[in-house]
Amino acid sequence: MKSRPTGIVVAAAAASLALALSSCGSAGQSTSASSSGSGSGTGTVKIGLLLPESKTTRYEQFDKPLIEQKIKELVPNAQIDYYNANQDATLQQTQVDTALTKGNQVLILDAVDAKAIQSSVQKAHDAGVKVVAYDRLAQGPVDSYVSFDNHKVGELQGQALVAAVGDKASAGKIIMINGSPTDPNAADFKAGAHSAIDGKLTVGKEYDTPNWDPNNANQEAAAGITAIGAPNVVGVYSANDGMAAGIATALKAANLSVPLTGQDAQLDAVQRILAGTQTMSIYKPYKPEADTAAQMAVAFAQGKSLTSEVASAKATSGSGQAVQSNLITPIVLTKDNIKSTVVADGLYTVAQICTPDYAAACAAAGLQ
Repeated sequence: MKSRPTGIVVAAAAASLALALSSCGSAGQSTSASSSGSGSGTGTVKIGLLLPESKTTRYEQFDKPLIEQKIKELVPNAQIDYYNANQDATLQQTQVDTALTKGNQVLILDAVDAKAIQSSVQKAHDAGVKVVAYDRLAQGPVDSYVSFDNHKVGELQGQALVAAVGDKASAGKIIMINGSPTDPNAADFKAGAHSAIDGKLTVGKEYDTPNWDPNNANQEAAAGITAIGAPNVVGVYSANDGMAAGIATALKAANLSVPLTGQDAQLDAVQRILAGTQTMSIYKPYKPEADTAAQMAVAFAQGKSLTSEVASAKATSGSGQAVQSNLITPIVLTKDNIKSTVVADGLYTVAQICTPDYAAACAAAGLQ
């Protein structure tokens, strides 16, 4: 698969807006994007879409509408039942039960807790319902998986931090603030980051952050700064942009300006990169990931096998299952390529990024 799409165009987001509005509901509730119907003579297609939370902006803003749009493109009358677990693993298990009761033939599942959801994946398997693991590889008999090369994500973050710290590496220590211990992706990011950092930077304090909570990350950063001593902190590894927001606040409170990583290319992170309070992020083009998940789900719903184009790799889950997979290459986002990535792909417009507070930074970066 190409490392990034030719464009997540604004028009595509607009085309899916009506669909998103018709199926938004309140987070954690099941909603249906359409009544059930048949697609191209292949019979009724019923798909459950289960996303983990809404604190991270990507899920409601991009993943959900893009997945729904692609499913509708492939099967216009497909029934799509949507659930958001609000970072509650128990609620997500209940939502899987609801999806099975509704007769969903395939579940696109982004697990809150990859291990805790295993019994629900097994229940779906026993009921003859296919499970497409989305973004996180759930444990249990998952049928396919689409995500990014998560070890590579961490490696790229670590390399960027090493480069940004530069010759100050010997003068102090870094703080590492990793993701949730229940998220298998977080373990991959952490391992990838260490592969780039170890031997080059000294880790003074390291934290795993339950539920990727920005408030926890803020407190962890403040504790790390106190433990190491502000003058001795030369950089901070943050596993994602949501936590980076909390960390940036802690750094500002300590009057520290040091390299800070991130991931997900959130709008506020793009603005921090322009302002110089965050060094980089990882841009993971959502459209190819969403499109692949939709293609997998529709194929399964229609009783078809996955082609090598859709599932070109293999991954092994935490419970030992070998899963046919598609792993997409991530992209390092810096001040220098904002225009050629998130703007060119239609993720954000220049107007969205360059609000009055960031107008000068945008002008300096040639983003106009």
